[in-house]
Amino acid sequence: MDQMFFESKSKYEFEETVSKLSEIISESGWKVIYIHDLQETMRKNGKDVNRVKVIELCKPDYAYRLLSEDTLRIYSNMMPCRISVYEKKDGKIYVSRLNSAMLSSMIGGVVEDVMSQAYRDAESFIVKTEDN
Repeated sequence: MDQMFFESKSKYEFEETVSKLSEIISESGWKVIYIHDLQETMRKNGKDVNRVKVIELCKPDYAYRLLSEDTLRIYSNMMPCRISVYEKKDGKIYVSRLNSAMLSSMIGGVVEDVMSQAYRDAESFIVKTEDN
């Protein structure tokens, strides 16, 4: 599982990390579809958790390649892509994502091509927020 999910420490505070990522994503030709505030969702259900927001993002050109073919539409449950920003008990801010390149390599073909490119793009967004 260590290779299926990745986590990076952000050099920014929580809201600034979400804001910077959203800006980088948009400037790169991707669309921010929605930002889920999971802390608020949990609060509404009587649960207290640290700050967590999940950014849903999509690149229409990539999505079209999967959604335009009946035989590939089964993989639509991997869409849109997601990047999670959260705070741990240490007070530091982290960014996590799924290794969609690894997952899609088991499928091959167009799915591997699209999801590997989406993964590389997401990594290029995240590296700009990493605390090295």
